[in-house]
Amino acid sequence: MAKRRPSQVVPVVGAGKRGPNGHIGYLLRQAQASVRLAHDVALAEAGLTTPQFLVLNLLDAYPGASGAELARTAQLTPQTMNLIVRKLQREGLIARDEHETHGRVLRLTLTHLGKSRLRQAKILSDKIERQILALADADTERKVRRWLVEVAVELMGD
Repeated sequence: MAKRRPSQVVPVVGAGKRGPNGHIGYLLRQAQASVRLAHDVALAEAGLTTPQFLVLNLLDAYPGASGAELARTAQLTPQTMNLIVRKLQREGLIARDEHETHGRVLRLTLTHLGKSRLRQAKILSDKIERQILALADADTERKVRRWLVEVAVELMGD
């Protein structure tokens, strides 16, 4: 059987429709996938997945959030969030406590181990952030940040 060769039709990243003339939605997706892959590789060193890192970051910013609140903020399904939370809890990175007035609501917080692992992961993530931000001057960075927020607000209405 003949060996399959990569298609000569689909251009490399940065060329053809995968370059500046591509559809903006695809280019955003392409950039996001590249950032995700870089984080997946880097965060493995800290023993975390990118979604786990996201949840730890959210709990650092919003201690006491419920799984439902985290799912909405992270734009993940409640089922996916539940799987992530259970794994982080099994590893001793987060703790669940009952809500003071709503018995069925569980509040989530980082443990000392979770805070330590998050610090380690942030160092790895910060390297990627610096690599991304090195591609733009300060004015361009401010404009891109503002534009990305405006896109999310416009399309999500949140």
